[in-house]
Amino acid sequence: MTSKMPDTPTPETALPTSESPSPAAPPSAGMAVPSPDPARPTPTFGWSAYAEQLNGRFAMIGFVALLMLEFFTQQDLFTWLGLR
Repeated sequence: MTSKMPDTPTPETALPTSESPSPAAPPSAGMAVPSPDPARPTPTFGWSAYAEQLNGRFAMIGFVALLMLEFFTQQDLFTWLGLR
């Protein structure tokens, strides 16, 4: 048993290519307008929650990389920098 969605255009009801709306035309009443995902932060410049979150993630990656460097080489960061 298959059900056909009422808003789905069929070849008989679809507009010809010469009559299709322009890309800047407002959506018709039957079209769904995508909304931005509220869970995903919008990238902005300056001091923002998104910038702080991204900075924290890069700091965690750097800290883990430093721990791995010290573990595998058996030398600390100051030795690698030539301060000891």
